[in-house]
Amino acid sequence: MRTLPLGTSGIRISEFVFGAGSIGGVGASASTRGHGLTPEQGFQRLDEAWDLGIDTIDTADSYGGGESEKTVGRWLHDRRPEGVVVSTKVGLISRPDGSRGVDLSRGHIEKRLARSIERLGRVDLFLSHVPDPVTPVEETVETFSRAQDEGRIRAYGVSNVDRAKLEAVLRIADERRLHRPALVENRLNLLDRADEADLLPLVRGEGIGYTPFSPLAGGVLSVRYLDGNAPEAGSRIAVAGDLYYKGFHSPENLAKVAALRDIAWERSTSVSGLALAWLRDHPAVTAPIVAPRTFAQWDAVHDAMAIRLGEEDHARVSDIFG
Repeated sequence: MRTLPLGTSGIRISEFVFGAGSIGGVGASASTRGHGLTPEQGFQRLDEAWDLGIDTIDTADSYGGGESEKTVGRWLHDRRPEGVVVSTKVGLISRPDGSRGVDLSRGHIEKRLARSIERLGRVDLFLSHVPDPVTPVEETVETFSRAQDEGRIRAYGVSNVDRAKLEAVLRIADERRLHRPALVENRLNLLDRADEADLLPLVRGEGIGYTPFSPLAGGVLSVRYLDGNAPEAGSRIAVAGDLYYKGFHSPENLAKVAALRDIAWERSTSVSGLALAWLRDHPAVTAPIVAPRTFAQWDAVHDAMAIRLGEEDHARVSDIFG
């Protein structure tokens, strides 16, 4: 598997990133705890990712109520793989009533970074999980930059941001001569291309890495739901469709996926493999984040690795979902 530069950070990552967000639950929601991978299954997926050549792991302190970080940390301790890039996120907090809040204050970031390092052994990439509507951006950027100066992290990034929020971070970093963010982690796939219009031109122009999550739209970008097939129990759409994938599983989108299947047949590949290849070959993308729930779901990554899309084929796929 190829490795690629993460923007201008000097860090290289594999062309696919393993997303550990399903270990202990599905994402950060308390309502999905226990519906994702068990720690044992997480170990298996991590082993499979490493065997495939994936050397970059993405997690967050809130995934699975902390179980994701703990499992990744145990895997790193037990396997001791060389050259792994460890990425985690901070900012989402769970309240006693089950609701979620956001805290990117200096104190919270410092406390959670120390805990993440304790769980994981180290943190290479440290990201804000979502924007904080209360804490001044200056305080957040200064805290991340100081952690980089002190060698506790190699670089930092931002997740779930729009162009205006990224511009604010860059402006503050430049005005105060602080470290700039090395990467953006947002959702991008054939069914959600909102970042293409405004954010991605800025990302490319500023030399920032881009690692998109939900590359297969919760499995909708596959043959799984074509021909009238209903979501299976335990699938991402069944468990968290309204929470994370609202609007993806629709007749209109499934018709587009059926059209994508025609191109996949021409290329002798799978629909999911073609969708992943389209994302990986996107000019603004560094590496998509993949999170197979089962061993069989690695087939999509294998299929994507076996093909490359030129500009004409990339545009042809894009036009179906334009």
